[in-house]
Amino acid sequence: MQAAVTILVDGLTYASWLFIVALGLTLVFGVLKILNVAHGSFYALGAYAAASFVAWGASLKLAPAFSIVAMMLAAVAVAAVVAPLTERVLLRFFYGRDEVLLVLVTYALFLIMEDVTKLVWGANPYYVSEPYGLFGNVSFGNQTWVGYDFALVALAIVVGVAVWWVLNRTRAGKVTLAVIHSAEVAASMGVDVSRVYMAAFSVGIFLAALGGAFTAPMISVQPGVSVGVIVVSFAVVIIGGLGSIQGAAIGALIVGLARSLAVHVAPVAELFSIYVVMAVVLMFRPEGLFQRTQARLI
Repeated sequence: MQAAVTILVDGLTYASWLFIVALGLTLVFGVLKILNVAHGSFYALGAYAAASFVAWGASLKLAPAFSIVAMMLAAVAVAAVVAPLTERVLLRFFYGRDEVLLVLVTYALFLIMEDVTKLVWGANPYYVSEPYGLFGNVSFGNQTWVGYDFALVALAIVVGVAVWWVLNRTRAGKVTLAVIHSAEVAASMGVDVSRVYMAAFSVGIFLAALGGAFTAPMISVQPGVSVGVIVVSFAVVIIGGLGSIQGAAIGALIVGLARSLAVHVAPVAELFSIYVVMAVVLMFRPEGLFQRTQARLI
């Protein structure tokens, strides 16, 4: 029983930040039809920015609780600075082009951003320890977990509900859904498609940076952290179905639990277990678990 609870909690913790990141990836694909390989770099930028912002708050001797605000501000700052530069200066010139070309463009952006982070923050690891102890510990039986892990699960739930509510219960969300279904028809009805693209891409980057910022206290922030993130994020959206919020949630949960089970039962199969799950899903549902049915072309 104790082992099952440990696997469940560890799986939920891993799935929570992964869901936030994968949600940004699937949102960008759903609206802009871009499979963004550079998404992991935005995660890394969020983590590095959070480390800098938290260190800045500590140097000013601010209250430890400010570190949570600092991580949120770091994600906002990354989205506010990087999104306009990436979407307006680069990606907008490739809309409507071949999907393979867009993948290559975002891959080139990924390589550039890897070097940029090294130039700005160097090659030494950063540690963000202040926020990790703010929520105390939670005990169950003989097992104790850090309260921050449960706070991260709560954040993932709030983010998921907020994105779903905006898309399905607000005018801006309905306009975005119209663009997703047909950008041409939406434009003919007076919708500023370019503005919708910019907003969706900004939110996608913010979610990636938010995942990186709130994962920073749990990891060592160092070069190369973006590579593993983009691999498992792609696994999540492939399992759940590209462009589906529900799919991102279920996919993150499946990947998180599979990884947690492997870590506790067969540690050498940690990464391999994710690919096994993805392969099994694709065998029976090649389009993913929640991929919307595509209109038949005549």
